[in-house]
Amino acid sequence: MEREKLARGIIDTCLEMTRLGLNQGTAGNVSVRYRDGMLITPTGIPYEKLTEQSIVFVDAEGRHEEGKLPSSEWRFHQVVYQTRADANAVVHNHAVNCTAVSILNRPIPAIHYMIAAAGGNSIPCAPYATFGTRKLSEYVAEAIKDRKATLLQHHGLIACEENLDKALWLAHEVEVLARLYLTTLAIVDPVPVLDDEEIAIVLEKFKTYGLRVEA
Repeated sequence: MEREKLARGIIDTCLEMTRLGLNQGTAGNVSVRYRDGMLITPTGIPYEKLTEQSIVFVDAEGRHEEGKLPSSEWRFHQVVYQTRADANAVVHNHAVNCTAVSILNRPIPAIHYMIAAAGGNSIPCAPYATFGTRKLSEYVAEAIKDRKATLLQHHGLIACEENLDKALWLAHEVEVLARLYLTTLAIVDPVPVLDDEEIAIVLEKFKTYGLRVEA
């Protein structure tokens, strides 16, 4: 029953991600920590056609269930769980504004106090590597170690949190920040930012702020 509930949550998150305009087609993928590994969306199946039985279990060694193929990005999902003990859910998408900033190969700076939702004074941009490769997962491990979100150069966004609802909430917040950043870049570069002292205050306040999810 636990697995079925988590699988349903993954599907609902995928559908909501599309509804919010954060993704399109079969792009992006979603996972949750499960037992000694994770449950993750399969490769190449449109979200609206997913069933609980479609969701794939991948163990800690990277072995997946026979007869199912996990998302080609399973490696960086796995490395997020290995790097961050607090992460129980990972959302990856190709949201337009996040992807546009990633093409510029820029981090999102502290243009707004909501940057603290990702755990620091910026949202980094991991270097480019071919999707699905071990090299990309290595870059993700470095970028995500002290943040809950990172851009992927010429690719998109990863957000992680303690559950699916919070991971999707964070992904949406980062997309809004990316849109704000692109909008202000059209006027001035570099964009004025909040100083580290203010971000430290906001980070402390964020310990009791953000999306609340009933257990």
